[in-house]
Amino acid sequence: MAQLTPAEIEVAKKFDLTSKIIPFLDRHLIYPLIENLDLTYDEKTIKDLSYNLLKDTYMNKFINDLNPDKEISQDVLKKQKEIEAKSEVLEAETKETLNLLSKKEVQEQLKSDKNHNRRYLESQHGITENKIHALYEYGQIQYNKGDYVMASDLLANFRILSTNNELNVSSTWGRLACEILLLEWNNALEELSKLRELIDSRTSFNDPLLQLYNRTWVIHWSLFPYFKTANGLETLCDLFFSSSYLSTIQASCPWVLRYLVVAVISNNSKKLKDLVRVTAQESYQYADPFTNLIKALYLDFDFAQASQHLNDCEVILKTDFFLNNEDENLPLISKKFITNAKKLIIQVYVKCYGRISLEALSETLNLTKQELKDLISSLDLKNATLDDEKLIINHTSTKIYQQVSDKVKSLGYKSNQLLENFAK
Repeated sequence: MAQLTPAEIEVAKKFDLTSKIIPFLDRHLIYPLIENLDLTYDEKTIKDLSYNLLKDTYMNKFINDLNPDKEISQDVLKKQKEIEAKSEVLEAETKETLNLLSKKEVQEQLKSDKNHNRRYLESQHGITENKIHALYEYGQIQYNKGDYVMASDLLANFRILSTNNELNVSSTWGRLACEILLLEWNNALEELSKLRELIDSRTSFNDPLLQLYNRTWVIHWSLFPYFKTANGLETLCDLFFSSSYLSTIQASCPWVLRYLVVAVISNNSKKLKDLVRVTAQESYQYADPFTNLIKALYLDFDFAQASQHLNDCEVILKTDFFLNNEDENLPLISKKFITNAKKLIIQVYVKCYGRISLEALSETLNLTKQELKDLISSLDLKNATLDDEKLIINHTSTKIYQQVSDKVKSLGYKSNQLLENFAK
């Protein structure tokens, strides 16, 4: 990727969301975000940040490689030996349980009733509560070692047998993190769905504040798979515009509106009106080039400002971890967003003006005349005449009495609907 200019680096740093997102991520998930800062920070800064982030994990070789000149303290060496000793004990304990669960005759005896499974396994095979919990403990250790495949398998088996709601939620968080770090996006979406069910159920979360807190974490973790899967942006819009999650965004993490703006515009979502309303409501507590683009275009009708905000958006699309996707199997989000945003600017522009200079509009949108004409042609504008110099829109105006008549009819229809609903 091309290096940024000093001015672009300033824009990237000013609107970088890493520090806001970090408190809602596990440290293993934070590492990719820090690595992504290579366009705005020097290599030493990134290595120091990575070392301080991961030094308390059990990925000893990786940590040493990050800072080979730093001498390992005796306390750290002692801790490493203790973890290795505990890991050996847990490996032996869990091996017996995992081997047993893999047997066909045992699987045939297991049912959807976890209490039945627990009684059967303990009475027939000696699998006690402690042995089941060992799966969870060993899964945690393997996760902290960076063995996400093994950790995911251990946590999955623990969840099959455990009746502890709190630990089941925790193991689901763990599995979601593992699948994200393994880039297994479909598996991550499955775990995300299970996690949402647990969080949204009253049996798992009776405390509304705790539920809000967990939903905030779900919102941030969901950005990983949603921006890496084919229909992810559409699913993101559905989730983030749902009442419970939209209120969570407004109360706890308004900066997530950036990703909602990108999802709506990139995906040509029908939620545009809702997006305008939400960004207007939250403008007092959060604003960036993406939300300002919506404000300039749909509230202020300031096309020069809209164009400037779009230029800043282009910089952030290169540096934001979730937006600069380079997956060959997915269309570039940045390209879709910029193209669709320019189309929206043209659509609003032609509603405001009847005669439009192509030269002036192409300068505003930083396009050649031909690129602008191609965009205009793709919009299929009604009552439009396009030549090499100008675009003319023949706006049809409805007579005032007809407008009043249409409004009255609309109100009458809505009143009848309300009466019918009350009658039910």
